[in-house]
Amino acid sequence: MPRGSKDKYSDKQKRKAEHIEESYESRGVPEQEAEARAWATVNKQSGGGERKGGSGQKKSPQAKQAARKSSARRAAASRQGVPRPGSKLESMNKQELLELARKRDIRGRSSMRKDELLAALR
Repeated sequence: MPRGSKDKYSDKQKRKAEHIEESYESRGVPEQEAEARAWATVNKQSGGGERKGGSGQKKSPQAKQAARKSSARRAAASRQGVPRPGSKLESMNKQELLELARKRDIRGRSSMRKDELLAALR
């Protein structure tokens, strides 16, 4: 059973969850699991409850989708060693610069001074 009150969800979201739940049940998924999956799907698609006070009050669905994509791009870039916007290379210490240079596979990094690392990373 999903936790929390569903009062902040619109009628359309409730109908959608009910339809998804029925679909899961018709495929043999247990009732409680089907209900939990249905609400998870509705939350994924619409970002949660859409009534006043809900998380969807101030952003349009397009703005929410753009924010999710932007967040995913930034996270992927961080995994590849690209510094996040706002984290300037100059504010990093030498150890952090060495780690970033290692992720980018910069040759000769271990013998470089901090200013040389900064130049190589740029």
